[in-house]
Amino acid sequence: MRIFLTLCLGSLLFLSIAGGSAFAADDGGGRPPNVVIIFTDDQGYGDVGVYGAEGYETPNLDRMAAEGVRFTDFYAECSACSGSRAALLTGCYHRRLSLPDVLGPSSRIGLNPEEDTIADILKQRGYATAAYGKWHLGHHEKFLPTNQGFDDYFGLPYSNDMWPKHPRAGHRFPDLPLIDGTDVVELNPDQRQLTTAYTEHAVDFIRKNSDQPFFVYLAHSMPHVPLFVSEKFEGETRRGIYGDVIREIDWSVGRVLEALKEQGVDENTLVIFTSDNGPWLNYGTHAGSAGPLREGKGTTFEGGQREPFIARFPGRIPAGAVCEEPAMTIDLLPTIAGLADAPLPEREIDGKNIWPLLSGEEGAESPQEAYLFYRSGQLQAIRSGKWKLHFPHRYRTLNGRSGGTGGEPVPYDRERIGLSLFNLREDIDESDNVADENPDVVERLKKLAEEARRELGDSRTNTKGSGVRPPGRL
Repeated sequence: MRIFLTLCLGSLLFLSIAGGSAFAADDGGGRPPNVVIIFTDDQGYGDVGVYGAEGYETPNLDRMAAEGVRFTDFYAECSACSGSRAALLTGCYHRRLSLPDVLGPSSRIGLNPEEDTIADILKQRGYATAAYGKWHLGHHEKFLPTNQGFDDYFGLPYSNDMWPKHPRAGHRFPDLPLIDGTDVVELNPDQRQLTTAYTEHAVDFIRKNSDQPFFVYLAHSMPHVPLFVSEKFEGETRRGIYGDVIREIDWSVGRVLEALKEQGVDENTLVIFTSDNGPWLNYGTHAGSAGPLREGKGTTFEGGQREPFIARFPGRIPAGAVCEEPAMTIDLLPTIAGLADAPLPEREIDGKNIWPLLSGEEGAESPQEAYLFYRSGQLQAIRSGKWKLHFPHRYRTLNGRSGGTGGEPVPYDRERIGLSLFNLREDIDESDNVADENPDVVERLKKLAEEARRELGDSRTNTKGSGVRPPGRL
């Protein structure tokens, strides 16, 4: 059993009622639970207090962890923006959806509206749904959130650096639109106000919809570069603007939790906090920390995809729990569907219900035999239990060099890794290749990978994949 519980009265009471059934989170009056997902951008594994952050504090996130569960081995599905968001909202590997790692302002594809999002499935149970912040699943109107199951939307359609003020490629980008619903309401907005604006939209939505079940997807643009922070947090930390930005995100978490309590729905709301991928290391002082993990954003090493993950649900998730079982963003849709007693999508998905892990069920283990790590269409790694096998591929690295300063990046080096097996329980930084000592493990993971390639394809082996579906197109 890899879940360790703080034995307090609340936890003991919880253990007597938790069962992981579809109705495990019902409030007793037949109303399914509210769901809030807070999803940050480029926040590293080491960028939250309870995960070892230095130079700033995150009191609200730390309190969430003290009142809920913290995962040590939770993964974003992709090491870049669009793929990661597609996987979170659909329960599918982004490779299945034919989406690239990153979409841009010139992209003419997006998340296919025929795919079911978390919002789509919860609408079937009478939920009010809203998305605030960064979308990045297609900026054309047919791909925007209000055409993907969400009742309301306010935010940026893609990354906040995709604008004319980019330090290296501004000439490539048009003016950055701020969108309300489907209407552009401002170009090149004051990004110092984004975190606050997203938060206030979320709080207002909670207040207006507290008499019915609701789902809020709060996807912050920060701490993706360029970094911006409001005056109320400017100069707040010893970590410079990066620390200030994280402090404002932590404030945002606190505002959401306060709103839930003010509206009397705190005890019937699942709140999840995690990030889309690891830190953008070549930005140096404007980048986060992967903690003890290897590499960062844009790689399939642990630093690129292992993320902080905290979930809070008073009375349903035991306080002070720590889960060491692996899980991934693809698992959130089926888990939330189970809690809401909502039907799963008719189309094939890849995620599985991890409520037993969240709820502290005795002896609970990861329901997935393996997790896949795709980068640029290549199946670069696979994890099963404590083992992670990397297939030969090239990757970007700083080779121990420092990143840039003042928002200016430095160039990466390019290196290559051969077939390598790591025991993540003993080697969290993926530095000791034990493939030769464990040939049976290597062969087992190779077979699982081959099955995955037949289903989802692999550009490295020129495998198409029988289960791959088309993206949305104009």
